Amino acid sequence: GMPFPRGKGYAYIDSNHIPLAIRWPAGIQHPGRVIDDFVNFTDLAPTLLDYAGLTAEKVGMQPITGKSWRPILESSHAGRIVPERDHTLIGKERTDVGRPHDWGYPIRGIVTAGHLYLRNYEPTRWPAGNPETGYTDTDASPTKTLILKRGRENRADRFWQLNFGLRTADELYDRKADPDCAVNLANDPAHHSTVALQRQRMEAELRLQEDPRMFGRGHLFDEYKATTGAGFYDRYLRGENPKAGW
Repeated sequence: GMPFPRGKGYAYIDSNHIPLAIRWPAGIQHPGRVIDDFVNFTDLAPTLLDYAGLTAEKVGMQPITGKSWRPILESSHAGRIVPERDHTLIGKERTDVGRPHDWGYPIRGIVTAGHLYLRNYEPTRWPAGNPETGYTDTDASPTKTLILKRGRENRADRFWQLNFGLRTADELYDRKADPDCAVNLANDPAHHSTVALQRQRMEAELRLQEDPRMFGRGHLFDEYKATTGAGFYDRYLRGENPKAGW
């Protein structure tokens, strides 16, 4: 995701939807088509293995959840090629150490053509990191500085709330009417059925993947030791002035 407020460190569209350019004249058939299938990073390895005539088992890899793009690349059709490619799952645990105990901000989500649904599993935590350590999940920039200034002047400021404020447990966005995902519909009774449907679909797939958070074991992620910057929050509050990058 781009290093920008409400981008990197979150799970919105701009946090996960990134450009990908591939030049492969001999392999991409029927060029010029516009494809609506959802693809993601986990598909790269199975695609390469597929065209090499290999499998994950043959090369000693663990089982792969991604699927080869071969049906898409070799199709002569546009639009949706593979019917089940109508969504993708996204998620986040810990990307920085600006909270007590080096805890993260766990999110799971599902993206479809019409909606983005997010489930925040620890909504009492600050999504961009704690205020006293500088919201370290969002990189330093003039934009961040401006929004934080607005927040200091008025905690109800909409831009501060969108970028650094606390979140509700559920978030639902209409991707067509609200492509920037700025209007959370989850608390609107008219959209409760959509929230329930999206969450049910997302969690069913995550259970198949044996995500610990689906079985009440989300604490395991918080117990992993940070690879860099461990203890930053406590050291900063003790006045040690650890390197923060801002």
